[in-house]
Amino acid sequence: MDIFVIQGGTALTGTVRTAGAKNSVLPILAATLLSEEPLTLSNVPDLSDVRTMLKILETLGGRVERTGPNGYVIQTDPAAQPVAPWDLVRKMRASFEVVGPLLARRGRAEVSYPGGCSIGARPVDVHLRGFESLGASVRMQEGYVRVEAPPEGLPGGECYLATSSGVSVGATRNVMMAAVLARGRSVLHCAACEPEVTDLADCLNAMGAKIHGAGSPTVEIEGVERLHAASHHVIPDRIEAGTFVLAGAITGGRVRVEDCRPDHLVALLDALYRAGVPLERGKDWIETQPREASERLRPTDITTQPYPGFPTDLQAQWMALMTLADGVSVITERIFPDRYMHLAELLRLGARLRRQESSGIVEGVPQLSGAAIMASDLRASAALVLAGLVARGQTQIHRVYHIDRGYERIEERLSALGASIRRESVPGEGA
Repeated sequence: MDIFVIQGGTALTGTVRTAGAKNSVLPILAATLLSEEPLTLSNVPDLSDVRTMLKILETLGGRVERTGPNGYVIQTDPAAQPVAPWDLVRKMRASFEVVGPLLARRGRAEVSYPGGCSIGARPVDVHLRGFESLGASVRMQEGYVRVEAPPEGLPGGECYLATSSGVSVGATRNVMMAAVLARGRSVLHCAACEPEVTDLADCLNAMGAKIHGAGSPTVEIEGVERLHAASHHVIPDRIEAGTFVLAGAITGGRVRVEDCRPDHLVALLDALYRAGVPLERGKDWIETQPREASERLRPTDITTQPYPGFPTDLQAQWMALMTLADGVSVITERIFPDRYMHLAELLRLGARLRRQESSGIVEGVPQLSGAAIMASDLRASAALVLAGLVARGQTQIHRVYHIDRGYERIEERLSALGASIRRESVPGEGA
């Protein structure tokens, strides 16, 4: 297992390019199952989650050709068995989103039920309810979800996708993909509005789908007989861009994040403004400005919400920033109320914080101190890296395989900005 070794205290300076969006590319890869013709993709990030999805596609008949460092051409054989095994699905919950495409094109899908998640319960009942609304039958058997369309294909229908936390991004994408080949019209109510949903819809429309209203709470889909070949450029990853912006903010440096979409990060930029972080922005870039070492941040409360609200995937990184604010901040998690695994590790670095139900109460301190800490999930890993960048002394972060799921070579890109961070292998390190 690898660890990160960070020597904190350097204000980052320089330019970093944003990679393609992980949460866009995974369902778009699943969408290749909807057509026998090739889908050509560019701006695909080099992530462990992407490699896992490609392996799943290959088990489902996919032929994967790499066309460059960030390009792929994928074509699938409809004769392959529509079965996604547990040993692959267990590694990544997004792999469950192959169900919709398999159901639409092959008439049935048999996919391992996704397991537990370190950030809290994430049931797939909304996905299954959506498939049933389109006319499919659903049953559970021996740990697998078995979904089947009528012999004449899915008729389509009206689907209500609300959850206890508001909306389901995964269910919106999964059901949308199932509906594109239905015989009739489908309407998704309480659909997620995230940019990644819109990006998937844009890709599907380029393949010949007829999707209207993506990015709004009501999505209408006119089923088509088949999809065809297409090319698609994946949107920039707003969470990665936000993380690098926060890296510049927490170290007080001048970091320019390019090839991003500032309009996808309005809630974060507003929070940074309230916290006193000096920023500039353009059409496709955001730049943090230097501030004096003695100039502490203002405490700033945030509440995670569905898009365009503050992203749950930036909550942990925001908490790392607020550990250094001059006062008390309240961070409330409305999407995944148990998403606080990073809290205990930040305490080991000298932060003052506590959990109160679905909120984290953060009392800022002047300085963090390095320590050996453990990453528990993808975004918690990013938060610990940010904290390590400013902690006095050396910080060792274990289980960094989590961060490789969503950030492309983050240690190399931070090093290029002046950070003292290196990856080391630790023999015998357990998972």
